[in-house]
Amino acid sequence: MTADVPEVAAVDHEHPDVTGGWLRPAVFGAMDGLVSNVALIAGVAGGTRGDSTAVVIAGLAGLTAGAFSMAAGEYTSVASQSEAAAREIEKERREIIRNPEGETRELGEMYVDMGIDEDLAHEVARQVHRDLDNAVNVHVREELGVHPDELASPRIAAGSSFVAFAIGAFVPVLPYLLGASNLLPALAVTLLALFACGAVVTQMTNRSWWYGGLRQMMLGGLAAGLTYAVGLAVGAQLS
Repeated sequence: MTADVPEVAAVDHEHPDVTGGWLRPAVFGAMDGLVSNVALIAGVAGGTRGDSTAVVIAGLAGLTAGAFSMAAGEYTSVASQSEAAAREIEKERREIIRNPEGETRELGEMYVDMGIDEDLAHEVARQVHRDLDNAVNVHVREELGVHPDELASPRIAAGSSFVAFAIGAFVPVLPYLLGASNLLPALAVTLLALFACGAVVTQMTNRSWWYGGLRQMMLGGLAAGLTYAVGLAVGAQLS
């Protein structure tokens, strides 16, 4: 007679990528594109008393320069981070080859610190070290918090940032291209876009959608208002 084994519900959830990849540069790029270009347009509008031609030229120039700048910055940042991680991974590999017993003991002690029984912890560490690549992967995850096969791609980060910034920066320019003659339509659509972006981002956080949306909208409005005031002051001095 066999004992009844209770049924265990299967794990049916997945976690999004929250460590890097395309998500962070895309979100940051879109937000930056919206805020920086609406602020730029507001400053030019204030300084030129609403000259639509000057505003459009400034907006498109800001879009182009900002998108390339964001892409270059993301590429350099992510590439440097990945290269630094790769250097540490290679250092760990050399140390495991040079001192396998010491590294095995170190891994076992890590598992003990996690609450695993000491004998079992050191046995698991010993089995992990049967394969060099597996040992490197485990040590790197535990000591550096990264996976050798999951380092962020500089190209993906740069491309995501470029496209997202360009789309975000185009939003405040669009009303002028459609015939708007003052700043209000551009400001309105940008604030709505910022609210939407902030609300979407909260789907991956523990914040409410309205809080995230209002926060981004207020920050964008503040940036536009301050830059508009600067534009008015500078324009008055130069006229």
